[in-house]
Amino acid sequence: QVHLVESGGGLVQAGGSLRLSCAASGSTFSTYVMAWFRQAPGKEREFVTGISRSGGGIYTGDSVKGRFVISRDNAKNTVYLQMTSLKPEDTAVYYCAGRRVGTVTQEKSAYDSWGQGTQVTVSS
Repeated sequence: QVHLVESGGGLVQAGGSLRLSCAASGSTFSTYVMAWFRQAPGKEREFVTGISRSGGGIYTGDSVKGRFVISRDNAKNTVYLQMTSLKPEDTAVYYCAGRRVGTVTQEKSAYDSWGQGTQVTVSS
């Protein structure tokens, strides 16, 4: 497993932007498929977006398509989530997750490494 630490969350007004970062420990980061999930109060944790090991493949959920962009820098062991045009319904705890085997999937049980989460709150 790889150890993951998210940062960059906070309070932002609707229409604003935030960039989340997820720093990974260890030298095997480039062998992990990475993804961002989010969990709002009282709701299931949902897939937001994922990226392949090389960064060449990106998969994004319909609810954030066109507004959120995932990227990764394997030299820095970091994955990012650029969020724009934020809406109050984007309010949630955002988690990064890693998967050593397989490809990007929306199934959260497929990921074997998780960060502790970072809170994003969007005010109306």
